[in-house]
Amino acid sequence: MQSEFNFFHHWYPLLPVEDLDPKRPNAVTLLGLRLVIWKPKSSGTYQVFLDQCPHRLAPLSEGLIDEQTGDLMCSYHGWQFDSQGICTHIPQAENPEILTKNQEKFCAVTFPVRQENGLLWVWPDVKSAAQAVTTPLPLSPQVDASKGFVWSSYVRDLEYDWQTLIENVTDPSHVPFAHHGVQGDRSKAVPIPMKIEQSTPNVIEATYKTSFTKSTITFEPPCRLEYAINFGDSGKQIGLVTYCIPVSPGKSRIVAQFPRNFAKTLHRLKPRWWEHITARNQVLDGDMILLHQQEHFFQQKKKSFETWKTAYKLPTSADRLVIEFRNWFDKYCHGQLPWNETGTSVPENLEINDNRSVMLDRYKQHTQHCSSCRGVLRTIQRLQVVLLAYFAITVSGVAILPDTLRVKVGLPLVITALLSLSVYTWLKFWLSPKFYFVDYVHAQR
Repeated sequence: MQSEFNFFHHWYPLLPVEDLDPKRPNAVTLLGLRLVIWKPKSSGTYQVFLDQCPHRLAPLSEGLIDEQTGDLMCSYHGWQFDSQGICTHIPQAENPEILTKNQEKFCAVTFPVRQENGLLWVWPDVKSAAQAVTTPLPLSPQVDASKGFVWSSYVRDLEYDWQTLIENVTDPSHVPFAHHGVQGDRSKAVPIPMKIEQSTPNVIEATYKTSFTKSTITFEPPCRLEYAINFGDSGKQIGLVTYCIPVSPGKSRIVAQFPRNFAKTLHRLKPRWWEHITARNQVLDGDMILLHQQEHFFQQKKKSFETWKTAYKLPTSADRLVIEFRNWFDKYCHGQLPWNETGTSVPENLEINDNRSVMLDRYKQHTQHCSSCRGVLRTIQRLQVVLLAYFAITVSGVAILPDTLRVKVGLPLVITALLSLSVYTWLKFWLSPKFYFVDYVHAQR
């Protein structure tokens, strides 16, 4: 049965541009397609290719950017490709005609790309490139500096499916509980009178009010899902702009932006990486295991020919947007993602992963993708070496000082050595782990 909604005829943000490394290829997966992002030296724009060399299908993401030509080189046999995907060099060619006569056959598969609002966007269907030109990006009106907004960005890979991610973000009622002590307070949870303002094939919009705010939630399929939160008549507004990316069965990625039109000085002073380790990662940690296991149980129900309508119990107004999304997904997508169109196999059993260090692996899911976090982590690691070396050298040096100098000179040096050891301990046992793994136990919050 053909889906009425074509997931491939839409723009998706892959990563914040600031997190991309222009010196090396970056691998990423979208809708089961393995892609490679890279930046030619002659271009100011990143390019996105299918992550396959046309020679022997080796991954181009394992390649490099040639220093002389600026082209993308496959590390298997050294074939090179320019920004348009045209093969420019075959080291094994006995004569130049091998390349010139077969250039069209030797091209890498290239995808339409754009850079807007600090994100790199891709259109995942080569055959409809002309349509991509006329299709607007799903940009948020809140991510607009001309309207007085400032924002930061965040990306993380998730251990659950795209549909579970959409369902979760459309549900504000879980925040006081799943994110207690981080973004909410379970003792202050109240009913949420959700109202569906519109529901069409191209957009679903809902609103709800609290004592101090009015919130609008907008879902623009397939990926833009955002909150606009207004504080009464003050004119102050904060937002949560998420792009929910389908990666593969049971896997998704969230690219998020956090705009606001007030407290701009604080925004500039607060390091991006600090916000990630103290807030953003904790929020996603709070959801991860809940949603991973929920998804498994839902799949088990579906095997018994149940649907979400019988598997879920959705009696309150707070559930209305979840219901609206599920109805949209059933009506226009037949309740499934198009994995078969990219040859992506869907396992019959999505097993529960009980390894918490894997489920909440901040390094693999976030740090390695985030230029701010990985940069600070490198600095922390170098600083630890310096501090430990200073402690060892200083203590050793004081031990061999003459008795006449040991108190006058040695004591201040030992004090500084102990301070350096204290800082080293804090970096190693408190700060560094926050880039790798922090367990999230709801019962202890």
